[in-house]
Amino acid sequence: MKALVLTGTKKMEIQDLPEPEVKPDEVLVNTAYAGICGTDRALYAGLPGSANAVPPIVLGHENSGIVAAIGKNVTNVKVGDRVTVDPNIYCGQCDYCRTDRPELCDNLSAVGVTRDGGLEKSFTAPSSVVYPIPDSLSLKAAATTEPVSCAVHGMSLLDVKPYQKALVIGDGFMGQLFVQLLQAYGVHQVDFAGIIDEKLAFNKEKFGVTNTYNTTRDSIPADYDVVIEAVGLPQTQEQAVEATKKGAQVLMFGVGKPDQTFSMNTYEVYQKQLKIQGAFINPYAFKDAIALLASGELDVESLISHEVKLEQVEDVLNGKVKGVSKAVVKVSD
Repeated sequence: MKALVLTGTKKMEIQDLPEPEVKPDEVLVNTAYAGICGTDRALYAGLPGSANAVPPIVLGHENSGIVAAIGKNVTNVKVGDRVTVDPNIYCGQCDYCRTDRPELCDNLSAVGVTRDGGLEKSFTAPSSVVYPIPDSLSLKAAATTEPVSCAVHGMSLLDVKPYQKALVIGDGFMGQLFVQLLQAYGVHQVDFAGIIDEKLAFNKEKFGVTNTYNTTRDSIPADYDVVIEAVGLPQTQEQAVEATKKGAQVLMFGVGKPDQTFSMNTYEVYQKQLKIQGAFINPYAFKDAIALLASGELDVESLISHEVKLEQVEDVLNGKVKGVSKAVVKVSD
């Protein structure tokens, strides 16, 4: 079967691989769409994602498709079902798993990171991470369930109220998701900061953000109850803390480099009684993510800028394809 294999740092090859064997508790999925995200760019460059990807490996952790076969113990899906797959697989045995914090699992594995993922015709996953999707949800939109679920997990770590004013910093795909999620969760005013005027204007017109800021030229007032940083750069992380009012919450969602640091005024953290929160992957969030997508509360297809083929993936990852906000790979019909 056709597969795009990461063979080394910044090296990918189209290869013909055998179809994977389906174990008793596994599901074989024929990939329809696979999303490309910042984690894939990091893995392509030899950096870690949720875990280390050791070549040769097939990437693709944001997937949708059709069930092609099931193991003898599988009961939650059947052949022909339309599905999406949570890539993260927890051991269930470590202290974190046994104290209801599986996202911090010491033995985390992941489809498309530590085991072959969706950038191939078919892949396997444990049935426990395979979720049927309703007919109302397109397979293209369903391929974004994983990033939506990560944002849902981030929201679960915040205490959001309708009266609050929220700011999202970062006009990439995840930042634009958070704009919609904050509104879906009832926050009455959502403002948006980024560097691309067209995206700022689009979110104001399409999704009703109140105020926009271009961070290359505008100053952001220290007036927000909730700030979500969805970039992962020191300057935007510092801006996120500086944009807070007293009693505010900051979600540091953007992923920085492993050795990256940023500075903050520690007295301000004390004096404002700030809560600064990280968010890692997506525990127990897939059902909510599917519900939000299926209900129409989130419009993800309008945020997908590119639909590409397997042969074009490396050009997306190495930056040869310009203007990518969100790319999905059409693996099969």
